[in-house]
Amino acid sequence: MAELDPFGAPAGAPGGPALGNGLAGAGEEDPAAAFLAQQESEIAGIENDEAFAILDGGTPGPQPHGEPPGGPDANSRKQEAEWKEKAIKELEEWYARQDEQLQKTKANNRAAEEAFVNDIDESSPGTEWERVARLCDFNPKSSKQAKDVSRMRSVLISLKQAPLVH
Repeated sequence: MAELDPFGAPAGAPGGPALGNGLAGAGEEDPAAAFLAQQESEIAGIENDEAFAILDGGTPGPQPHGEPPGGPDANSRKQEAEWKEKAIKELEEWYARQDEQLQKTKANNRAAEEAFVNDIDESSPGTEWERVARLCDFNPKSSKQAKDVSRMRSVLISLKQAPLVH
């Protein structure tokens, strides 16, 4: 029977794999076909592996990397327990730091909100431009804006110093 390539063409047929020098040789083996056969046998071995037998309730075979079927030894279990304890302790410390930081942030936000509300409630005549000036950045070197706002800055400063009379 003629050997088939992965696409179904017989070996040596036009469009099929050529062996050796392009002619179908009776004693030559195609390296690609050998590789494919090896891969198929490995896949079949994986499908019939003992790991699937464990899932089905069977008994486990030898473990990978030479571990005994009983699992890790006492030293590795002890080390794992130590790591878990250390991880739990670090996690608790992290949560404590996060909670402390959250409480500080809440306190700062409450104080800032209270100051903002007090500033809004203070609406005495003549302080409008001072309130506007507090919201503006008058330091020309700290602003990284692309537009020149020096004229606007100078107008706001002059209005703050000498407000308009209504």
